[in-house]
Amino acid sequence: MNQIQEQIKVGIADLKIARTSQLISTSGLGSCVGLVLYDDVLKVAGLVHIMLPDSSMTRQEEFKKGKFADTGINALIDLLKKEGSHLFNLKAKMAGGAQMFKSTSSDKLNIGQKNVLAIETLLKELGIPLVSKDIGGHNGRSIEFNLDTFELKIRTVYQGVSYI
Repeated sequence: MNQIQEQIKVGIADLKIARTSQLISTSGLGSCVGLVLYDDVLKVAGLVHIMLPDSSMTRQEEFKKGKFADTGINALIDLLKKEGSHLFNLKAKMAGGAQMFKSTSSDKLNIGQKNVLAIETLLKELGIPLVSKDIGGHNGRSIEFNLDTFELKIRTVYQGVSYI
């Protein structure tokens, strides 16, 4: 008998948390990256839908923190800490970062690659292990993280479903 789980949906440039027996998901990951930070001891997880690598790129005073890798990851950690999690208990999984535009110049338009690099650098600085990732390519993705199994389900356009 399958138990129906509550699903928490995360929009573009957004971030949310989920608890035991919930699913947390986002769609529309092209060059964007979906980053899950989770605490398998407390069974709490957060997901941020990152669009760009660095908030210094914005000219706006107010913006959605989830839009950028630096502000999004820190905001997500703050939410998880409010749930009782500690930085040393967090683990990460991510998917996305595709190169969606054909480019004649080397990496100028490869925002996906820049997002992935920014995220990996910040996770390393924070001491959060990146357990698994499904990044790059040229196809969009949707992801769903299951707090009962700690699996990240990835639906990749034209490539089907995988789990990490």
